Amino acid sequence: MAPVHTEAVAVRPATAPTAPIPHDVRKTRRSWTGWGFIGPFAVVFALVFLAPIAYSVHLSLFQDRLIGGTTFVGLDNYQHAVRDAEFWDGVGRVGLFLAVQVPVMLGIALLVALALDSGRLYGKSFFRIAIFLPYAVPAVVAALMWGFLYGTRFGLVGDVGDALNTTLPDPLSPDLVLASIGNIVTWEFTGYNMLILYSALRVVPASLYEAAEIDGAGQLRVITAIKLPAIRGALAIATVFSVIGSFQLFNEPSILRNLAPNAITTSYTPNLYTYSLSFNGQQENYAATVAIVMGLITMVVAYVVQLRGMRKAA
Repeated sequence: MAPVHTEAVAVRPATAPTAPIPHDVRKTRRSWTGWGFIGPFAVVFALVFLAPIAYSVHLSLFQDRLIGGTTFVGLDNYQHAVRDAEFWDGVGRVGLFLAVQVPVMLGIALLVALALDSGRLYGKSFFRIAIFLPYAVPAVVAALMWGFLYGTRFGLVGDVGDALNTTLPDPLSPDLVLASIGNIVTWEFTGYNMLILYSALRVVPASLYEAAEIDGAGQLRVITAIKLPAIRGALAIATVFSVIGSFQLFNEPSILRNLAPNAITTSYTPNLYTYSLSFNGQQENYAATVAIVMGLITMVVAYVVQLRGMRKAA
């Protein structure tokens, strides 16, 4: 019988299992990781947004008096703002501007977006760029350009009047200057809002159009039943942006004031009033108060518009 050879097998010692990381430690690591991502933004946000607001609130609680210097007055500046007729005239003026200009601008932007999305417009790329191009023009340059076009002695209005041997209405007169500013803002921002609405139209599912075509729906029915409901959220966002921009109206009246000093006063809009109080009247404390009150009004109106728009979209 042949001998049986056996080989020694090395047996590794058993290793102790690694202890699991406690749940609290993992949760702490995740929380610090999140703060690492949002930390830079939070710092910048605090410095450029929260800190100026806090400083404005601080300024609004004081007054710089001839006797006694800077004195804490509490809510006296806010009480003055509530009774300030110039401030509320400016608020009413931008309110009227908002009620007329925003629907006109968004209506034009919507029509252009629908035309571009229809696929029946020749040279779609050219028209899209041409309509958006005014948004690339700085507001100051646009106001100067249109101000010279409005001129009755040196601009397009004056030249057309001379060619027709008549006197055309002055666009920079007190009765027409607000409409003239509205025309400038519409020219500037129609392309911007068109791009928002057109982008929303481009993501509408093609299956909806195919189903409408099978059902024999016409173009008008497709617009009312598919396209408009699909972009209602984008339209609400564009409306909110336009409302905020209307309350912040400053560049156009500020530039045109040099051309029409009798029509545009220092309190023509709340922002222009704030600027005049701070830099021309040396009333920084009351200017901060007006800015805060106007900010609250803008926030409330924008929130109401957004709430109604999103409710309809839902």
